[in-house]
Amino acid sequence: MSTATKTVLKPLEDRVVVKTLEAEQTTASGLVIPDTAKEKPQEGEVLAVGPGRWDDEGDKRIPLDVNVGDVVLYSKYGGTEVKYDNEEYLVLSARDILAVVEK
Repeated sequence: MSTATKTVLKPLEDRVVVKTLEAEQTTASGLVIPDTAKEKPQEGEVLAVGPGRWDDEGDKRIPLDVNVGDVVLYSKYGGTEVKYDNEEYLVLSARDILAVVEK
């Protein structure tokens, strides 16, 4: 399930489903980083986006700033890790997303 089109999770409100990108395995000088020393990645690909939260009057939805396929940076301790169909995902609130990576 590495592509956005296969995702069967549909987030609610202003939530986003993200597939965490793997952390670097080696340093710039070529040293291999053991699993115990790796930092938790804070970058991932957006697989699904909720419809947005309701405005204060409850009349219309406020759309999110991210789209399926975007690579985003998110808060280190934000979101909830879930395992579904033997794949691990992160469900984030839109407020936990810090930036969109533009390449």
